[in-house]
Amino acid sequence: MLEGVGEKTEKRLWRRGIVTWDDFLGKETIPFISREKKVRADEHLKMLDSVLSNPSRLARHIERKEHWRAFEIFRDGAVGLDIETNGRPYDNGGYVTVVGLYDGKNYKCLIRGKDLTQDNLAASLSPYKYLITFYGVVFDIPFLKRCYQSLRIDIPHYDICLESKRLGLKGGFKYFEKCFGIYRDDDIAGMDGFDAVKLWQMYKRGDRASLDTLIKYNREDTVNLMTIGEQIYTQLKKSTGIEEYINAQ
Repeated sequence: MLEGVGEKTEKRLWRRGIVTWDDFLGKETIPFISREKKVRADEHLKMLDSVLSNPSRLARHIERKEHWRAFEIFRDGAVGLDIETNGRPYDNGGYVTVVGLYDGKNYKCLIRGKDLTQDNLAASLSPYKYLITFYGVVFDIPFLKRCYQSLRIDIPHYDICLESKRLGLKGGFKYFEKCFGIYRDDDIAGMDGFDAVKLWQMYKRGDRASLDTLIKYNREDTVNLMTIGEQIYTQLKKSTGIEEYINAQ
C-alpha cells in the first residue's frame, strides 16, 4: 500500500517492531526509508485510515491480490457470493440463474424470473464491506457485470481460489471442502456445476423440486465460502511470518 514497500521491506519493518500503521507513524525516521518518502508515506497512511469506513475507496488503494489481508478488518461486514448459470457463455445465450449471498448468519437467494434483477442484487450487496468468492475474480463477478452492466461491485474482494495458490493449494471448491472436513447431505453430495445446469433445465420444464435442490446446492457453496475463507486466511497470514513479530511485542 506504500510506494516502494514490498514484502521484503515489509519484513524489514517488522524486524524493527513496526507491525501496524500506528507503529509506522510513530517513528520519526526509519533508516532504510528516506525522509521524503517517510513524509509521503505518513500522509498516505493518514488518508487511508480515514477511508477505512469506506471500503470502495480503500479497495482502490490496495492491489487486488492483497485484498485478502483486509479479512480481519471487515469480517463482520463480509458476504460470500456464488452464482449459478445456464451453462452457456454470456455472448452465446448465457445468463445467471441463481445468486447466493451469505453473511455468516443469513443466506439469501435471488432467482432468475422471480427476484433476480440488477436493482435487487445491488440492494442486497449494499450493506456489505467485503466480498468472498471462489474463482469469482475470473468468473462470477465478470459474468454478473456482463449481465447487469450498470452493477457496481467495488468493495475489497478476497478470492479463495486465487489466494490459496500462494499456499500451494490447488483444486476445485469440493476439494477444499474435503480438506477442511466439510461434508454435504447425501442428496447434493458429489454435485457440481454441470448438475446445477441440469437442475435449472429441469425446473424450466416444470419440476419445482429441481429448483429447491438447486437452491440447496447453491446455499452449501455460499455458506461454505465463509468457513473455508477463514481457514485459508489464517494460513495465509501465518505464511507471511508476521505472527512471530506480533507475539514478540
